[in-house]
Amino acid sequence: MEFRTPAKGLSPADEARGRPLLDLALESIWHSEGMSRADLSRRLEVSRSTASQLAGDLLDTGLVAEGGDGPSRGGRRPILLEFQDDAHVILGVDMGATHVAVALTDLRGRILAWREEAHPVRSDPEGTRALMIRLSDEVLEQVPGATASLLGIGIAVASPVDHLDPSRLSETVLPAWKGRSGFETLQERYGVPVFVDNDANLGALAERWWGAGREVQHFTFIKLATGIGAGHMFGGQIYRGATNAAGEIGHISTDPHGEPCLCGNRGCLVTFIGGDALVRKAEALAANAPGSLLADGPITLGRIEEAALLHDPVAMQLVRDVAHHLGIAIAGFLNLLNPGAVILGGSMARLKDDLLVPLRETVVRRTLLTSVAASEVRVSELGPQGIALGAATLVLASALSTPTLFPAMQKLTADRS
Repeated sequence: MEFRTPAKGLSPADEARGRPLLDLALESIWHSEGMSRADLSRRLEVSRSTASQLAGDLLDTGLVAEGGDGPSRGGRRPILLEFQDDAHVILGVDMGATHVAVALTDLRGRILAWREEAHPVRSDPEGTRALMIRLSDEVLEQVPGATASLLGIGIAVASPVDHLDPSRLSETVLPAWKGRSGFETLQERYGVPVFVDNDANLGALAERWWGAGREVQHFTFIKLATGIGAGHMFGGQIYRGATNAAGEIGHISTDPHGEPCLCGNRGCLVTFIGGDALVRKAEALAANAPGSLLADGPITLGRIEEAALLHDPVAMQLVRDVAHHLGIAIAGFLNLLNPGAVILGGSMARLKDDLLVPLRETVVRRTLLTSVAASEVRVSELGPQGIALGAATLVLASALSTPTLFPAMQKLTADRS
């Protein structure tokens, strides 16, 4: 069984030296909206004949095709080389603490099919893997020919991921999983590579490629859901830390005398504003507020969010608590890291200004003026599909960085060797 480690992402030209020209040509065409052979020659700094040979090889793979005419530079209008976004599909899996979601995308990040179901992921590893397969089968069935053109599977997990052993999950965060993901069942079923990374990291990756972080080199993505996690993007690349544990913002201790946390610490941020903590607080508050929308029936994080959207007083008090505690944490790393933006994702991000306004007020009070002036706190543009899209983007980034992941490119390389 083979698990893949994440690619670095977008490759600047000055970091591309040493890569095969054919790989660089394919990636260059993907980034363009249509590139002539002359453009390719200039981009790669090669002769026109070499660029034509590269174009011919890529046309043979089916990943590139000739499209419309480009603008004239004084002579005949050139024929543009266009990347074929529908040549393959990718499965992106979001394995949260209490749900599984699967997105099927093309090679341009467009979501072709989507399925999501609630599930006790933390306590049921076998059932979670079975659900992943069922939802994957369902989205593949929605798109004709998708199974045959599947390129790879990306999986976002609510756990730190070691790039040296990406099949291993944290026994502290997911004790029932006993340290092993068991995702080889997906690779065996679909016969394609499996890529695994932390969910907040992949939320950041999705924002960098498709969302609110497209024009921002340095930003932090925060996932607000059952757990609290962060993905840091520095210089357009995910920062993972020395042991791939960077971004565990939920386990910053904000009160050493607070409640015990599953990590062994006390007063961690997640014990104040994580999904389980908010449900407990809502139950206590709603018991003394018979008019609240949360007064009757079992309370879930989803119900709290729905009630907050309707400005229920109990739910809004909880939102203010989230803004206060999260604002303290954000202010800390604004002062320390000075990112260009903080992007909020996860289910609670749909509260938008009801969360952003008090959050920004807390941040401003607790940061240096120069730090907060450079950082805009904003909400993700990608909605609930963002993490799964990030998982699919992990596969796409790796394929563009190492094009032999495309079967046609692998065959072409093998035929030439």
